[in-house]
Amino acid sequence: MKVAAIVGSIRKDSYNKKLAQFVQKRYAEKFDLEILTLNDIPMYNQDIEENPPQEVVAFKQKVKDADAVLWITPEYNSSIPGVLGNAIDWLSRVDKVMIGKPSWIMGASMGNLGTAKAQMHLRDILFAIGLSSPVLIGNDVYIGAVHTKMDDEGNITDEGTVQFLDSVVENFMKWMQLNK
Repeated sequence: MKVAAIVGSIRKDSYNKKLAQFVQKRYAEKFDLEILTLNDIPMYNQDIEENPPQEVVAFKQKVKDADAVLWITPEYNSSIPGVLGNAIDWLSRVDKVMIGKPSWIMGASMGNLGTAKAQMHLRDILFAIGLSSPVLIGNDVYIGAVHTKMDDEGNITDEGTVQFLDSVVENFMKWMQLNK
């Protein structure tokens, strides 16, 4: 199974990017996870949506080719980051590659609540008409105080967090089997 991970942070040492890399490494035998970065995605512009830049074409193709999308988002001002909203705008227009594509959501932050508000907003967005993406419900991954649960190499060192991730991945795999 191919999963596209869209990381909503472009920061070099992003905890959310490290979380994506941890998931990619730990669950490599369960699914092929490709981490998509948003660094080179230009701002959405309706004037060019029918003939978008090559970076957008390649990004949308990778999402289209995936069996599911794992959204890994930080929380900025109690919502999703602008770069993530911009990527979603591209995905929701013209060929609308997200329609019907299963999604699941994770996020990490230094705060105690993880990325709870951002994930609530993202879930609402994914149900919008141009996206219509079914979302794995009841398996929310809010990793709060991530700086105390992850080492400098991006390994999650908190055993309870790892066990929880293991259970969410198992639930995701079962959900995907049910929705084939």
